[in-house]
Formats: sequence, structure tokens, C-alpha cells
Amino acid sequence: MAAMARGERAGLARLIALYGTGIRRYAAQMLSVRSEAEVVAQEVFLRVWTRAHSYDPDKGAVSSWLYRITVNLCIDHNRRCGFRRFVGLDAAPEFEDEMPGVEAQLDGRQRLALAHAAIKALPARQRQAILLKVAGALSTVEIAEALGTSAGATEQLLIRARAALRAHMDLEDG
Repeated sequence: MAAMARGERAGLARLIALYGTGIRRYAAQMLSVRSEAEVVAQEVFLRVWTRAHSYDPDKGAVSSWLYRITVNLCIDHNRRCGFRRFVGLDAAPEFEDEMPGVEAQLDGRQRLALAHAAIKALPARQRQAILLKVAGALSTVEIAEALGTSAGATEQLLIRARAALRAHMDLEDG
């Protein structure tokens, strides 16, 4: 961050290499229009570049700061687009697959669709927390900083989200 504050592009390149994939994955799951994830990721790193001087390491890790920006941009982007609900992979067209093992692949797709439906059904804060954990690979403390909550509250969000996901999947397996 200090290198970026001095205007060194190598610092930005390193942040993109470390966090770019996770930020794009998180954004793709949180945005109403999945294909806009790259646009949001670019905006995240543009803001980081222009505001590198305002980063305060005493207030949290770089990853938490990046994901806080990402969370806010996803919320803003969904509001601007007029969407207030999570769409996820449900909006993606299904590909026809005639290869051997189609039944196994279909079963896998059905399980994946159930998992995405379960995630979609979570309350917004639980969904944000679980996606930051999975897509962003953040620790509980980093998620708490990104969401602006305490570590204890974040742990409770994750516990409730996991329990709801398990219950939804068990109900479907029934």
C-alpha cells in the first residue's frame, strides 16, 4: 500500500495478483448481473489506486479494506441497476451436454443449483459473510472488518448461514 501511495504501479499489480480473482468471484455472486463482476473489480482497484494514501493499517488488513470497498460497490451497483435481489447462477443459460456420463453431470448440476438456491435464500448479511468466506477466502476477522461488524457477530452470521444451507440441502435430499 505504501508503494501505491508513492505512485508505484508494481504495488497495484501485486494487489491485483493477490486479490483480483477472489474479488471477481465475490462480485459475480453478489451482483444482479453476473457479467458485471469484472467492471466492479476494475472499479475496486481504481479506487484502491486513487485512495491508497487513505489506507490505515491500524484499522485493519489490506484484504479487509479491499473487500469493504467491494461489498459497497456491489451494493451500489445493484441499486444503480434497479435490482435488489441476488440472481447468481440461476440467470446463466444451461448448456446442453450429450457426452457420456450425462446423468452424473445432471445430478451434479442439480446439487449445484440447489446450493445456489440455498445461498440465494439467505438473508443479505449472511449471504455476504458466507460468500466472503468462500469466494474471498477471508478469515472471520477480515470478514468482520469488510462488513463493518464485530468478529463475534460475523461468526454468528457464518454459523447461521451454514446451518440454513445445511437445512436447505437436507430438506431437498429428503
